[in-house]
Amino acid sequence: MRQAQEAAPSIGPLAATLRELRDRTGLSLAALATRTPYSKSAWHRYLTGAKHPPRSAVEALARLAGADPAPALALWEAAGEAPRAPATPSASGPASGSGSKAEAAGPFRARLGRRALLPALTLLTAVAAVATALATSSRGTAPGTRVVPVSQRCQGRSCQGELPGASACAGDAQTKSAVSDAAYTVRLRWSPSCGTAWSQVRVRGAVAREVSVRTGRDVLSATYSADDTRGDTSPMLAVSSPSGVEACAEVNGKVACTGLDADAGSGP
Repeated sequence: MRQAQEAAPSIGPLAATLRELRDRTGLSLAALATRTPYSKSAWHRYLTGAKHPPRSAVEALARLAGADPAPALALWEAAGEAPRAPATPSASGPASGSGSKAEAAGPFRARLGRRALLPALTLLTAVAAVATALATSSRGTAPGTRVVPVSQRCQGRSCQGELPGASACAGDAQTKSAVSDAAYTVRLRWSPSCGTAWSQVRVRGAVAREVSVRTGRDVLSATYSADDTRGDTSPMLAVSSPSGVEACAEVNGKVACTGLDADAGSGP
């Protein structure tokens, strides 16, 4: 008896847009993993539509592609509101682990639960906005020119796990403490308007590095390869004060940390 052929799964608008952004970066999944707080397997699930990505992953990919993240975020919002289809009996089971190297479970959880499906018009409008934005930037940008994305504003917990370069938090950032070595400098950075702190490392030469920030048990980190000349920060921690926060970086097997004592003032 002839077996019925299984239909190929369709790729949703968000996954298709993420794929196009990834193509524009020219980066492999492994390279994406080194430039963002998300693993290679996590990016595979996001790009195939198997898993709803966190907001910060969409913003990070748009930043690497030199694109305005707003259209992709509109699709992200629409996909997050839509109900999930139940798994088929033949499915092998859910993938284990979150895939994120930044252990900030709260903001990285996809918004599930019972919510009404957004009107089809909303989704179509978002798709059209993405297509227009990508087409416009492709026509009006010379090869090799990086388009600076529109700054996004977050505050407090909504910033947790976000990279400061993809937000407006870097605009008023202050260096609260620093430590220097012959090969690099590590700084504890603090944004009063966003209520966030993060670690920033400045290296001398092309070297791989891991940048992390912690307070208590809350630790976030990002790993960058030697050929990534722009990645220099950890994700952001949502904190009411930089006091008690420690910023670290590991470069060439050496770790350097700096921070403020828990009872120290926040400074100017």
